[in-house]
Amino acid sequence: MTVLIHPTAVIADGAQIGADVRIGPFCVVGPEVVLADGVELRSHVVLVGDTHVGGGSRIFSFAVVGEIPQDLKFAGEPARLRIGARTTIREHATIHIGTEHGGMETRIGDDCLIMGGVHVAHDVKIGNRVILVNHVGIAGHCVIEDDVIVGGLSGIHQWVRIGRGAIIGGLSAVTRDVIPHGLVEGPRATLAGLNLVGLKRRGADRVEILAVRAAYQVLKDGDAPFQERARQLQETTESPLVREIVDFVMGQTDRQFLTPV
Repeated sequence: MTVLIHPTAVIADGAQIGADVRIGPFCVVGPEVVLADGVELRSHVVLVGDTHVGGGSRIFSFAVVGEIPQDLKFAGEPARLRIGARTTIREHATIHIGTEHGGMETRIGDDCLIMGGVHVAHDVKIGNRVILVNHVGIAGHCVIEDDVIVGGLSGIHQWVRIGRGAIIGGLSAVTRDVIPHGLVEGPRATLAGLNLVGLKRRGADRVEILAVRAAYQVLKDGDAPFQERARQLQETTESPLVREIVDFVMGQTDRQFLTPV
């Protein structure tokens, strides 16, 4: 086991450091922090709270990870932050622990890329292979499913859900739920289509893509309420991707949906 800790780093008693961990100059690691094997902290990283970082993850300079929430209701409850394996957190990112009102946990999955200046607030749940581009802001209690890309300088309103495989254009303000594989853009974000490029890259065949496109038209057209149109698809479709969209729309939410325009 090789652990390289720069002599200027401050490691609190109680911190658990795995094999092959590298901790650079002027980093601060709190007493409840757990670093799995192969984690790298570049320099000037602040890592505190009940925070676990998965194997092979990297955190770059001036990131602050595991601090208390920017939530006036927070009363010091023993909440936590869990970060998956092989996730990269770039410079000046801020990620906070959870609160009593959100399940006590903020969570980020495996193989994510959190770019410079990103903020991930309390009780956010982020899936695997998610990319948050520079200066994205994710407000409290949001759910970001697998394979989502959020473009730079975008803001996601609290409690919003973004379905698997969706893509959010840069400079977007997202205030409503986004269906899986949706394509969202605009300063006051609208659902402008489907992330067909992402579907192809993830191996969806022509039959599945045609089914999703047809389902999108059903959701777009008609006078019935949006969820009623989704219920009609539920009764007729055999496509796994379409069922994923339908299940998302029919799921529990505190927000309305971005609907096709």
